[in-house]
Amino acid sequence: MTEKKYNIVYCTPSLYVAGGLERVLTLKANYFAEHYQYNITIILTDGLGKPFYYPVSDKIKIVNLDINFEELWTCSFYKKVILYLKKQRVFRRKLSRELIRIKPDITISLLRREINFITKIKDGSKKIGEIHVNRSNYRNFEESEANFFKKLFSRYWMNSLTAKLKKLDKFVVLTEEDRLQWHGLNNVIVIPDPLSFHPRSVSTLTTKRVIAVGRYVYQKGFDLLLRAWSKVEKCCPELELAIYGQGIREPYESLIDELKIERNRCHLYGPTADIESEYLNSSIFVLSSRFEGFGMVIVEAMACGLPVISFDCPCGPKDIITDGVNGFLIEKENVDELAKSIISLAESPDLANKIKYNAQIRSRDFDIDTVAGKWKSLFDSLSY
Repeated sequence: MTEKKYNIVYCTPSLYVAGGLERVLTLKANYFAEHYQYNITIILTDGLGKPFYYPVSDKIKIVNLDINFEELWTCSFYKKVILYLKKQRVFRRKLSRELIRIKPDITISLLRREINFITKIKDGSKKIGEIHVNRSNYRNFEESEANFFKKLFSRYWMNSLTAKLKKLDKFVVLTEEDRLQWHGLNNVIVIPDPLSFHPRSVSTLTTKRVIAVGRYVYQKGFDLLLRAWSKVEKCCPELELAIYGQGIREPYESLIDELKIERNRCHLYGPTADIESEYLNSSIFVLSSRFEGFGMVIVEAMACGLPVISFDCPCGPKDIITDGVNGFLIEKENVDELAKSIISLAESPDLANKIKYNAQIRSRDFDIDTVAGKWKSLFDSLSY
């Protein structure tokens, strides 16, 4: 039977941001266009004229509706409400016109503003929603920003969202753990994110360095990691800690001083364009997050041959790691247990190498070929 060449539209705000969602979207879209010869169109609302952060195949069509929702970022509350409603009406009109013109087989929403009306557009396409965070933290506020009214709004917004998700043909989440949280929906399936690179080699585990990767925000729990590290450094004088990521580092620098951590063995770095090299130059990877959408950094580290120690936070780590087999799961936010696990692994090279081997095998389940095949099966199921 001849394979169908689907006409697929993705809806997302922009592609100029160096975010995980943007990276995954371009990776999958490029693969579909290059390997399956699908006709891919990505419809944007913002970032007109800005270069894409990640490479986009020449075979992919880009349509920018130039709604400029980013204008809302600098408005007062009342102006923001009025301007949002106006822009949303324009967005709905322009997107409807484009979808009717393109006549896609499948339209995929990345669950931004179009989710409010996407199923009402009569363009003949099947509608899929795709989420890249877990349900509990979809409208998460930083700990310092959370208050009663924001939590109330978050609850109302989630109920409204769930009603809209019920109307989708399929709703894709990243983990089995998260699938179970979407009560009342019978259209949910699990497809994980794909690994974004294939390592050129694997770590020898000889460089005595613990590495962590992520934004310097409350979610990533680097404060918890530093508290654990203050215990580790006393027992493992040969080890050092390196954290890489975007964001404001000053609060964590202050915590280092407060905990009297040795500066020459604890380093807070900005983002790097070659994270693969940093994985390969390390011997242990730690994920200290309070919550995740998936935890692709775990898979990246595994692919590079690193044994992984992770908090068993929602959602992602328990879907990737089998405790004691290809990594270690620690009770979430348990600083003492995290410190003990790092020390134990650092002092057990035979165990580290066994975990390394199993971790590499596990990482292959997230190859782009495998993940793209799951998406193809979903598209096929909707077309027959």
